[in-house]
Order: sequence, then structure tokens, then C-alpha cells
Amino acid sequence: MADSGRCGPLAGVKVLELAQIMAGPTCGMMLADLGADVVKVEKLPGGDDSRGYREPRIDGESAPYLILNRGKRGIALDLKHPKGKAVLERMVVGADVLTENYRRGTLERLGLGYEHLRTLNPGLIYCAVSGYGRTGPWADKGGFDLIAQGFAGLMSITGEPGAAPAKAGSPIADINAGILAALGVLAAYVHKLKTGQGQLVETSLMEAALQQTYWHAAIFFATGRSPGALGSGHVLTAPYQAFRTADGYVNVGGANQANWQRIAQVLGHPEWVHDPRFATNDDRMRNRDALVEAMERVLVARDRAHWIAAFDAAGVPAGPVHSIGEALTHEQVLARRMVVEVDHPRAGRTRALGFPVKFDATPAQCGTRAAPMLGEHSREVLRECGYPDPEIDALVSEGVVATVD
Repeated sequence: MADSGRCGPLAGVKVLELAQIMAGPTCGMMLADLGADVVKVEKLPGGDDSRGYREPRIDGESAPYLILNRGKRGIALDLKHPKGKAVLERMVVGADVLTENYRRGTLERLGLGYEHLRTLNPGLIYCAVSGYGRTGPWADKGGFDLIAQGFAGLMSITGEPGAAPAKAGSPIADINAGILAALGVLAAYVHKLKTGQGQLVETSLMEAALQQTYWHAAIFFATGRSPGALGSGHVLTAPYQAFRTADGYVNVGGANQANWQRIAQVLGHPEWVHDPRFATNDDRMRNRDALVEAMERVLVARDRAHWIAAFDAAGVPAGPVHSIGEALTHEQVLARRMVVEVDHPRAGRTRALGFPVKFDATPAQCGTRAAPMLGEHSREVLRECGYPDPEIDALVSEGVVATVD
């Protein structure tokens, strides 16, 4: 059955997800959390490439695949087969949105590009995520998160000063591209509500990575200089970084003069406020090494819980540098429903990240479903498109469609 009972601000919106691995599936998962009926169209053979990631697995199921594809239904389809193409075309007629992250020209060669699909459904919002965008001299190049981070300069500003280029620990280009794609889809859907017209929406890993450089771009545009890596430090203000304590690291945000004065008081050195090395933000930036050394001499004497409590009492933004496990089990994270549980037919009860935006009138993420098994909903999706059971059986026997039964 279609998700006719779904709730959320996008209830009633039908999305076809031809995307795989991370950027596109991030977009689809967000739309599903917002209430859209997202049907994941996986290629045959094999399905989404993330199904092949060997470790970690939960009862044989890929944990990376599970966490990025919850909330969706799934159909497995051979798009290279003429009948598989015909199935997708029939699905497109009833869809509001189609997402894909193939290299430019791939779906066009299959006869399933935007220009063709819009003739079947003029209201279709076709969202494409690529490595570098669909225009420009690099439009035909493929892309990965690592490559995009390097291209956009992110690796030159990540890590410790003087060290080798470092990638951000999270695949921020992939994830941000998925968020930008969802933003583009929503804007295009507003346009569709006003005009009835669909359109092509596209973004890229390169643009998603470059968008993360606002402060650093401001410095380059103003001075012609490219900032380098500063570890956990800030490129514009100090103290604003991680500091050692007796039992770990604590982040302290002295992003304005008032907070700096409070920090000096908490650390028992009110004279620092008038110290010519630290008196203004410009002074502190010029003498950052001396500032860090002076602060850590005090901070290492007590544990991070002590200092967080002291900074909180003084109104100074501060917090622990958590491990992933500490973050995912923290009471505030749980209170905000950023960890959700879903029941999977094979993997059992699993946990996933929740939706990071909360709504008053139209709550998101209601009725969370587990990531689909390969072809789990093929039959019901085909029935919704008007295929009778004998024809579905024929498609399965010919290898055009895969099911779990």
C-alpha cells in the first residue's frame, strides 16, 4: 500500500529516488522524514552500492545503507532493459519529484534524461546531484566527497598548522549536497504549487564543499590571502577552540569581548583582560599560541566537568569534545529525538539518526520505517502503477524487476 497515512508537511508528495550511496539518499531521507512517499529505485544487479559495504553489518545488512535509507519504500529495477525503462516511465507520470546522482549523461543515454521525462510529466521536479554541476568545463567529471573537499580548499584549512592536508572527519560535501538538494526540491515544489510547472534542480559536491568556506572566502576576497589550517582554532577570533583539561578536551567560545572577560575571571586571571597580548581580539589573534598556553596551564588542573560547570555559571559558551558514542547517548541528543529506533525484517531493531528540524504544526518523522530490502516493495509499487499480477510475475521472471519473495 502507498503511504496514504503519512504525516508531515510533505504528506502526499511522491518522490522517486534513483540516487545511491550518500548525497542523493540524504536528500531522499530528509524528504521522507518530512512526510513524502519516497520510493527508492535501485539498479539491478546489486542495488545501491552502499549495500556492498562489508563492515559494519547488522545480521548481514549494511549499516551504512540502513542509516541513510530509512523511511523509504524500495523497488529493484533493470533500467537498461526496455521493459525496465517502461516501468520507470509509468512511475514518473504519477511522481512529483525524481532525484538522481549519476554522472551527467548517464540517464540520457538510457533515454531517461530530464528532457524526455518532462514530456511525460511537465510538473516533474527533476533533482540531479553531480560532482561538479551540469555546466562548465568539468561538468563531465565524476566526483567523490574526498575529491570535492580537496578541490574546494577544505583540506587546506583542516588539521593542524604545518601538517599534511586533512579531510574533515565527516563527508561534509556529500551530506551538504543532500541538504542543498532537498532545499532545491522544496523551493521548486513551492513554484510548482503556484504554477503547476516542474523544473530541473541541480547541485554538486563541489558547490556543497565550497559553501562551507564562507569565513575563509571572506578573508581571501578581502586580502588575496588563502588562510591555512588552525586545528580547532577559529580563523577570525580567539579564544575559540578546544583546550586540554585534566581528563579530555573542552571547547571554549570567547567569540566576543564580553565572553573573553568572563573567561579570564573563571580562570582566575582577571589581569589578562588588560594584558597587552590579550586585551583585544586582534591582540589575541596575534598572540594565539601564548594565549592557548596560558589558558591550558590553568585548565589542565581540573577535569572538563568542573570547567564546563564553571563556564556555564559565568555565561560562557563551552562544551565537551565528545566521542561519537558520547554524543549519541547524551541526554540532550535523546531529548531532541536525534536517535530513533526502527524495526528491520532482517536486522531487527536498529538505531538511526533522527530529523534535525522540529515542527510545531506538522511534525516530521512520524511512522518511521526501516530501510527497504532490495526489491521489498516492488510488487506494491507496480500494482500502484496499474500492473496486474501476471505482468508483474513476468517482469520478475525476465529479471527486469527483483522482489524479496
